[in-house]
Amino acid sequence: AFLDVDYSPTGKEFVSGGFDKTLRIYKEGMRRSREVYHTKRMQKIFCVKWTNDATYVLSGSEETNIRIWKAKASQKLGKVTRHEQRALDYAEKLKGKYQHHPEIKRIARHRHVPRLIHNSARQKRIMLEAKKRKLDNRIRHSKPGSIRQISVREEKVVGLVD
Repeated sequence: AFLDVDYSPTGKEFVSGGFDKTLRIYKEGMRRSREVYHTKRMQKIFCVKWTNDATYVLSGSEETNIRIWKAKASQKLGKVTRHEQRALDYAEKLKGKYQHHPEIKRIARHRHVPRLIHNSARQKRIMLEAKKRKLDNRIRHSKPGSIRQISVREEKVVGLVD
């Protein structure tokens, strides 16, 4: 669950912080985060804020620390020489050229997340699969039409207001 969200000054990205002890940066319209930040000692993140130039993200967490994160983790701090800039531009062109290759897609999508978050996501997936399997078994072994299958979207609706 997110505790705070803030849009970048450009409006094309947003940052979120929450109970899972991670700070995530999302591009507009994307389901997966572009960057995931975490440390071992960081607790729940209560507030996040972009800087005005959109190069850094500030986060405040439960242990009363304020942390400064780079908005782009691979971005070099300080001045970039012409040679380094050409190398970075060439690497970006290669990524663009081979972006549809399965191995490049896998590398680009990979995000390291803490073991706790990885295990809780796996546990949630297992629980949802078990719930679905149980419902399928109930439908299979009961009278036809006696058990109605409810979509996940309908299941979340508490009540309708006119």
